[in-house]
Amino acid sequence: QVQLVESGGGLVQAGDSLRLSCAASGRTSSTYTTAWFRQAPGKERRFVAAIRWSDTSTFYTDSVKGRFTISRDNAKNTVYLQMNSLKPEDTAIYYCAGGRGSSYWGPYDSWGQGTQVTVSS
Repeated sequence: QVQLVESGGGLVQAGDSLRLSCAASGRTSSTYTTAWFRQAPGKERRFVAAIRWSDTSTFYTDSVKGRFTISRDNAKNTVYLQMNSLKPEDTAIYYCAGGRGSSYWGPYDSWGQGTQVTVSS
């Protein structure tokens, strides 16, 4: 089992930046793909970005392309989500997820507890 812990959320103004971190522990060798999802109030959880640990290839949902960057630090077993030019519509709880497959779409079977990001206008 893999344990994931997110951090780095907070309250910022539109146009500001934040960097989220997802620290993994446990059987991290079984994780092949790590993703960020987000859930806005009253809405479904949605995919944001993903990265493969083998080749660092990445994939983003259209609404964050050019503003968000996902990266990883193998030595620290940590995945980051750098979020620039934040907009009020980016407000959500952000979740980190780990999957044992190579598809960006999952399945993801390890989830963190989430970190709140609030962007004021």
